[in-house]
Amino acid sequence: MKLKLTWIPNTLTLGNLTLGFVSMLLVADTNPSQANSHELYSLAGVFIILAALFDGFDGMAARALNCTSELGADLDSLADLTTFGIAPGFLSYKMFFYDIKLDIFDKPDYFPLGMFIAALYPICAAYRLARFNVAHDPKSFNGLPSPVAGVVIGIFPLVFSVSQVPVWIAVVFFVFTALLMVSTLRYSKPQVAIRGLFSWKKLGISLLGLGLLLLAIGFYRWPYVMYGAVGFYVFSGIVSFLIQTIQDYRV
Repeated sequence: MKLKLTWIPNTLTLGNLTLGFVSMLLVADTNPSQANSHELYSLAGVFIILAALFDGFDGMAARALNCTSELGADLDSLADLTTFGIAPGFLSYKMFFYDIKLDIFDKPDYFPLGMFIAALYPICAAYRLARFNVAHDPKSFNGLPSPVAGVVIGIFPLVFSVSQVPVWIAVVFFVFTALLMVSTLRYSKPQVAIRGLFSWKKLGISLLGLGLLLLAIGFYRWPYVMYGAVGFYVFSGIVSFLIQTIQDYRV
């Protein structure tokens, strides 16, 4: 029975991979000068966000059906590398890094520096996922989870237009987020926090908070609400690290 049910979480994982691949195809032939380029960037970001949902559901399905396997874990890592490493790097390259080139050997625009900046995301995601497969804490993440890092880039074109963001700010933001993946900052696992929030003792408060969140999403633009939630999670690890460092210094 366990072997027969593994196709369910594995299908969700492959759905994650497919959405990441489609995200790349959407922006493959775009050019910043095209009138519809931003719409395609936004749609590619939506596919990365949807892939993150598939990534969350495949693990939940595997645990609920008691059909976890090493194959599923390895498949999940490969899908995450594609969707939350390669796809965000490619999307960022097309949005901001496409024209970052250096003049060397007396030739203008000879060295495509933007390509190497964009490559930092899949590099960090690959290292982050490999480190997770070797050893990980069941209650926390060591470094920013790659799906969260992918969603950070995926939401970007839904909140900002390319013309609104200077290239140097985009580079700093991109590099900083990529390095968070390979950092040693501790991030709590969302599923652990959710299980704690939805305990019977806190059920009323949890439902009230969930209702307020749904109202916020309904009456306000959902990308901003999601970006706020993701941003809060990203900076929670940084704040925790700073607090721990201050406490250690005082001791």
